[in-house]
Amino acid sequence: MTNTHCSQNTTFSGFRSVLRYDLPASLVVFLVAVPLSLGIAVASGAPLVAGLIAAVVGGVVAGALGGSALQVSGPAAGLSLVVADLVQTYGWRATCMITLMAGALQLAFGLLRVARAALAVSPAVVHGMLAGVGVVIALAQLHIVLGGSPQSSAVENLTELPAQILDNHGHAVAVGVLTVTVLAVWPRLPWLRAVPAPLAALLIAAVVAHLAGWEVTHVDLSGLGGWQSPLWPEGDWHGIAGAVLLVAVLAGAESLLCSLAVDRLHDGPRADLDRELIGQGAGNLVSGLLGGLPIAGVIVRSTANARAGARSRASAILHGVWVLVFVVAFGWAISLIPMEALAALLVSIGVQMVNVGHMRNLRGYGEIPVYLATMGGVVLIGLAEGVLLGLGLAMLQVLRRLTRISVTVRTTPDGRWRVAVRGSLTFLGVPRLIEALRAVPTGAPVGVELEVDFMDHAAFETLRDWRREHERGGGTVEIAERHGEWYAMAASGLRAAPAKSL
Repeated sequence: MTNTHCSQNTTFSGFRSVLRYDLPASLVVFLVAVPLSLGIAVASGAPLVAGLIAAVVGGVVAGALGGSALQVSGPAAGLSLVVADLVQTYGWRATCMITLMAGALQLAFGLLRVARAALAVSPAVVHGMLAGVGVVIALAQLHIVLGGSPQSSAVENLTELPAQILDNHGHAVAVGVLTVTVLAVWPRLPWLRAVPAPLAALLIAAVVAHLAGWEVTHVDLSGLGGWQSPLWPEGDWHGIAGAVLLVAVLAGAESLLCSLAVDRLHDGPRADLDRELIGQGAGNLVSGLLGGLPIAGVIVRSTANARAGARSRASAILHGVWVLVFVVAFGWAISLIPMEALAALLVSIGVQMVNVGHMRNLRGYGEIPVYLATMGGVVLIGLAEGVLLGLGLAMLQVLRRLTRISVTVRTTPDGRWRVAVRGSLTFLGVPRLIEALRAVPTGAPVGVELEVDFMDHAAFETLRDWRREHERGGGTVEIAERHGEWYAMAASGLRAAPAKSL
């Protein structure tokens, strides 16, 4: 028999929690989301309204269907280079179709329950990619802040920067400097922290530019009501398929890593990664259909959501509703924002994406080279190339660690020789093993301690042949194994299972 009274109390308690915690948090996230969505649209070379559409869809669709209670989804700065390249190659409407297909692919990934596989990508590669994207965004938008135009590559933007700085740019520079100053100072004023710094910077820049009569370029939201259906991309299907896979994988990996990071910020239910991938896929499918940017879980908005006291997914959903209401009712106010102020906001976002904290964490694991290689590859060559470079170096590091071997030789007080072998004993470690064994005098009693998690046939033959030769010379060899019986099993013609799974 159903307890109706208990059910009603539970419903009322949940509604009260939404009003007390999730509603105020959704307003905070909404204030953060609007300026960031506009800025990411600028960096992506997409219509500005596409960023707002993605914010609405990310909140409502991904927020409702995703597997993380507090994660907030929307347009992601980490995808801006990919989108910019797609827009330049295929056009905006075709990019929307690629976003739609990437969402369908993410849905399939989620239904096949392969979300955990995406976490096999080294965090050093992901963070290096985001840092590289941040550098590219900052260098490009800095030219707009200075009143000029960005070049076609990060290297050209860097080489042209001195000349750009020396030129006189008038009002454009004033708006950019004002915006950057507010972004830097605002967080240091505790009594003003209720208003997010990005929103405050854009508002102050817009008001000052209007009152001072500065000549600036304003945000253009034309096409807000003129929806056009996605268009099938024209070109080689291999390139189109690669673009769909790239968007799906990058957006999915960023979302899943963000989910794990958000789990550390609250004590509620842990994220269901497969469900999160399904939510992200549904969001990208709808966003592409409506003419929005690709969406992903974003750490800035998610952190703001958790720190504002959100308790459930209602906060993310409501933030999307507020963005929609704001665009419909107050879209005219957005057109007062100077484009130079948005560019300055993007410079700040780009700099923040080079996270020093991530570098400190990676240093302890020896993964700084992977981070720097990925970041450098993204800046100097391109996004896909940089990621592949980072993945390749990460795989080489894994291979090096798996084949790392330590061989020590010493004498004991009773005159015996002791050879200790630790690590993975493969053909790559054979030269080091041979060099160490040569230090043992002919005819000496030897104890060999094998503390290995793997031994291949080449290493076994080397050790067996040395043992036979040493015993022919009058010596004795005792082999003791601590992790499995690799030598004993090989000597008997049997195969041993790995001592540890990878």
